[in-house]
Amino acid sequence: MLMCRPLLLTWVLLTARVRSQSWRPCTDLLPLDLLTRALPHPDQAQPTQLQMVQSRGSRGLRLGGVSSTVLSFPASQIFTNCDYFPSEFSLVATIKIPRLRQKRNEYVFSVVEEESDLLLLGLRVSENSLHLLVTAPGGGRRSRMTFKDVGLDDNRWHTVVLAVTGPYATLTVDCGLSLELKQVQSFPSTLSTRGSRMFIGSRRRMRGRFSGLLRQLVLLPGSDATPRLCPSADPSLVELSIPQILKSTPLRPDHQGPVYPYEAEARVTTGNPPQCSGPEQGQLWFNTRRRDLFICDGITWRTLLQNKERLDYVEDYQDLYTSSETFDVEVFSIPSEGLFMAAANRDSRPGSGIYKWRDGLFQLYQNISTQEARAWKHFTIEDKIFLVVANSKEAEPELSVIYRWNQRRQRFLRHQTLETHSALDWEAFQIHNDSFLVVANHRRARDSNHNIHSVIYRWSPNTKLFEVNQTLSTSGAYDWEFFSVGPYHFLVVANTFDGQTTTISSTVYVWLNGCFQTFQSIPTIGATDWETFQIDGRFFLAVANSQMISDRGPSLYSINSTVYELNTLTQTFIRFQDILTHSAVDWEFFTIGDDKFLVVANSHDGSSYSLNSVVYRWQGYEGFVAVHSLPTFGCRDWEHFSTEEGSFLVYSSATSRLSKVFRLRTY
Repeated sequence: MLMCRPLLLTWVLLTARVRSQSWRPCTDLLPLDLLTRALPHPDQAQPTQLQMVQSRGSRGLRLGGVSSTVLSFPASQIFTNCDYFPSEFSLVATIKIPRLRQKRNEYVFSVVEEESDLLLLGLRVSENSLHLLVTAPGGGRRSRMTFKDVGLDDNRWHTVVLAVTGPYATLTVDCGLSLELKQVQSFPSTLSTRGSRMFIGSRRRMRGRFSGLLRQLVLLPGSDATPRLCPSADPSLVELSIPQILKSTPLRPDHQGPVYPYEAEARVTTGNPPQCSGPEQGQLWFNTRRRDLFICDGITWRTLLQNKERLDYVEDYQDLYTSSETFDVEVFSIPSEGLFMAAANRDSRPGSGIYKWRDGLFQLYQNISTQEARAWKHFTIEDKIFLVVANSKEAEPELSVIYRWNQRRQRFLRHQTLETHSALDWEAFQIHNDSFLVVANHRRARDSNHNIHSVIYRWSPNTKLFEVNQTLSTSGAYDWEFFSVGPYHFLVVANTFDGQTTTISSTVYVWLNGCFQTFQSIPTIGATDWETFQIDGRFFLAVANSQMISDRGPSLYSINSTVYELNTLTQTFIRFQDILTHSAVDWEFFTIGDDKFLVVANSHDGSSYSLNSVVYRWQGYEGFVAVHSLPTFGCRDWEHFSTEEGSFLVYSSATSRLSKVFRLRTY
C-alpha cells in the first residue's frame, strides 16, 4: 500500500544534497491551502467575475469570465527553502463538474513557468477521466497518468485525493476504493519551480479553464492525505482545509453585500405542498395553480413571490350536512395530516363532528360526544395539538372538555375537563412562554345569573394541565378575543346581557404586572363577537352587535355593528365606521392578494332567518364597502381557509343541519 512506502525518503535526500548545511524540506510538511492563497484578501478589490455558488447545500467558487491570471501566485510563496516541487505529495480537491463534452479538457490546477509558458505540472479533467501531467526537468518529455471511468463530471460534489510517490499514483474518490497506477518513470525528484506560478482553475490560458465549482484545493507534501480524511460521514465533502469565505456568511463584514457575486442552486418542487422539515430547509415549492413561490424554513413554507390575486365572485361549492344545528366551525391544520374542521353541534348524540379535507371536500373524520356545543378552539403547546369545546348544556356539573391529538391512534382523545357555566367561547393565547385559555361563561344555571366570572387558565408544565390563573367579572359573556399591539397584550370580552338589557359595555383588558387589568370599556348592544385585524400598520376591532333588548320596548335586530380603530395618541379605541347588520353574531377578516375583507354573519332580522350575509372590502378612506351578498340561513359563524384548490369561506347554520362551503373565485 502507498501509505507503507517511505514517502519522505526521496525528498529528504534531495534537500540534503541541495543544501548540505540543512536537510529541511522545500516547504512545511503541513497542508497547504492553495485556494485560500490564490484568493484576494477581503480588503482588496475583488474580481467581479468570480462567483460564489451554493449547490446541494455547499458553497464553491466558479471562475466565470475571470482572467486566468487572477487566481494564481508565485510558487516561491510556498517553496521557501528551495525551488523543487515535492516528489512525494498528495493533492486534495473538492469539485463539482457539469457533464463534459468529448475532447474537452479542463485544468483544476497547474504549475507554469512564467517566461516560457511551459507547463510543469497539471491536474486536468476530461469526460469521465482525471489526468496528472508532468514535464521532465529541463523541458524534457511530458508524461501523463490517466485515471479512466472515475465519473467525476456528473454535476455532483466529489472529493478526490491524488497521492504520488515514486512511480506510483493513487486516486481515491469520496473515500472509496483506491485506484493505483504505476509508471515506468518515477515522479521527478528535481522538478524545479523557479520562476513559475501556480494557477487555480486554469493553465494560464482561457482555453481549458475549469467550468465547474471548486470548494477545496490542498497540497500535502510528503504524505498521503487519505488516512486524514477517511472514513467520513460525508465523504463527497470531506474537508482538509476550506477557505473561510466558503464556510462563513457570504456577506462582507459591513453588510454592504456579498464578498463575491453570490447565487444558490435550489431544488424546486411543483404539485401538492411537499414536506417541509429540517432536511428540506432552503428548498423551493412552486404552486403552479396560483403561481406562487415558497421557501422551506425548516418548519413551514414561507412565501417568497406571490401572484397578487383579486376576488372576482363567490360560488357555491359544498353542501355540508352535519348531525344537528351548528353554532361554530373551527378550521385548523395538523402537520403531516392535513386540514381539519371541528363543528360545534347542538345534539349530544352523536355529538360534534370533526371533518377532514379530502379530495377537495370536507368529509366526516371523527365524532366527539358534546353537550350542546357552542364553540371549538384549536391550539398547540410545544408540539402537542389540542381542541377545547365550550359545552353550554345546563347540567350539574357543567363541564367543558379539552381534547388532545393522539398521533398513534390518529384521533382526538379526552385530556382534561373544566367546570364552566353555559360556556359559549374559548380563546387560547400565549404571553412570553406561558400558554393560557379563557372561557366565556354566559350564565349560571342555578339562578340564571348572567353577571358571573369568566375564568383564565394557565398551563402548568409540571402537571400538563390547565389551572385557574385569574377570574374576570363579565355579563352574559359571549366571546373573547386576544391580540397584541407591539409589546402589549390585550383581551376583549363581548358582554351580551346583564339580566335587564343588552345595552351594556364590553371591556378591553391589558396585561400588566402578570395579570389582566381594565384598559377601556366600549358601549355595545348585545355584543356577540370581536374580530381584531391590522391594515397598513393600523389596528382595528370590529364588534358584532346582535340585538337591542330592554324591558321598555320591542327588541331590535337591525342595528349597527361598529369597527373601532386604536388611536395611538389617546391610547384608546375610537369609533371608525358603523355598518348596518341584522342580529350579527360573527365577523371574519381575511385577505386575498393585497385586498382586505370582512364578512358578517347576519342571523335574524326579527321575522326571518333567511338573510344575506355580506362581504365588505377595505377601500381606504371609504372604509369597508359591501361587494358581495351571500344568501344564508341562520348564519352563525364564518371561517376563511385556503387549500390547493383555492380560497374558501365556510359558514355554519344554527337553525339547520345544512352548512355551506363557498369558493372565492379569483383572477
